[in-house]
Amino acid sequence: MANIRPFCMPKWGIEMTEGTIAEWMVKEGEAFSKGQVLCLIETAKITNEVEAEYDAVLKRLLTPASDDAHPVGALLAVFADADTSDAEIEEFIAGFKPAETSVAAKGGGSAPAAATATPAAAAPAPAREPKKIVTNRAISPEALKLAEAEGVDIEPIEGSGRNGRITYQDVVQALRPERALSFKGSAQLVEDSPEAFASPLARRIAAQHGIALAGIKGTGARGRISKADVLALVKPTTAAAPVFGAPFELVSNQPQVQPFDKVRKVVARRLTEAKQTIPHFYLRVSATVDELMALRKTANLVLGTKASINDYIVKAVALALVRHPDVNVQVHGDSVHSFPHADVAIAVASPKGLVTPIVRQADRMHIAQIAATTRALIDKAQAGKLGYDDMDGGTFSVSNLGMFGIEQFDAIINPPQGAILAVGGANRVAVEADNGDIVFETRIQLTMSVDHRAIDGAAGAQFLQTLKGLLEAPEGLFQ
Repeated sequence: MANIRPFCMPKWGIEMTEGTIAEWMVKEGEAFSKGQVLCLIETAKITNEVEAEYDAVLKRLLTPASDDAHPVGALLAVFADADTSDAEIEEFIAGFKPAETSVAAKGGGSAPAAATATPAAAAPAPAREPKKIVTNRAISPEALKLAEAEGVDIEPIEGSGRNGRITYQDVVQALRPERALSFKGSAQLVEDSPEAFASPLARRIAAQHGIALAGIKGTGARGRISKADVLALVKPTTAAAPVFGAPFELVSNQPQVQPFDKVRKVVARRLTEAKQTIPHFYLRVSATVDELMALRKTANLVLGTKASINDYIVKAVALALVRHPDVNVQVHGDSVHSFPHADVAIAVASPKGLVTPIVRQADRMHIAQIAATTRALIDKAQAGKLGYDDMDGGTFSVSNLGMFGIEQFDAIINPPQGAILAVGGANRVAVEADNGDIVFETRIQLTMSVDHRAIDGAAGAQFLQTLKGLLEAPEGLFQ
């Protein structure tokens, strides 16, 4: 037969005659390992954790957790190897004969006999004969023995056994004195808790929640106060939900359908075509702009202009394009068109969508002229008055979202142009100086989207290197 082992109610000490399964830690069909806690068993005095002494599987759970007491040696579960069949388990259960268990399961240990002797065992020496009781009441032998030894009148006892039979526990209850209440403080009733007939776990829960056991009617065996009896008196501690005005109600959330206008249709078609047909690659660099910002402030006072940082970037881009004509291009079919001057398109958000008016020959313009031109184009865009000549062509685009707090982004190339520069916001960052000190400087992030059909990576990188130099040494923008 397979390696099948019974798990019976253990015996902890001489007094223990029965126990209660408070909780199973392992489910039927679940494997467990040596040292793992299998269940909690309650006695009249303790709640003990039973640990596994070997690896096995809980093949059959015969006694679920409840308040019912089970005698020592009662079969509680059957352990076996994983490959043991149900038929073998059934055969084992059918042929099992309970045996008296005197050795505790691992983790319990046997209690010393002298310290845990029953009242009958602790009776005086044989010189003092117990008082014999003659009665027609149904009473168990152990209960009768205890009643005779302690001189208990059994007539008033209400038997809790089958057909009113007086049990050992009934006599023990009769030996308990009346529960007493004592006053502590101004209005607090405290129970003489040792006299309450309750399980150890029920006592522990009651102590944790400040519940007096006196007066609680137990629903367990022979009126024992169980865990469930105490938990039923625990007050919930959930806080009331905060109130935020009227109850939430759903409202209509129907969309407003707004078809694309002509401008947005053209922009959508061109950007979709660009993303699908142009092989983009991206180059990223950061530039320190503290000197540029200081120069702009001084130049605006001297020249009487209101040039923005974006105007200086447009100027720097235009000068870099002229120095790198292989980036200042348009792509038409299988040919590349190069230009001697830089027509820089600037991305502008208008009521009709994204538009890209062009600052033509920006490389030849003074910074004040660029500022005036961009201001006029932005005003026309926001008024919806840009014409075809304002947006046709262009050799390069600049899209700046730094004023919205965007640090970095990738832009889509505006065909037939060969590249576009995405400009992020200016941020203060900590860097290490040449002498090892930590200093702060203002940097902007630049990302260039490049059409790989017309512009090589090295050409794009050299262009960004020149652009970075112009922004970090802005005196060159006035040559």
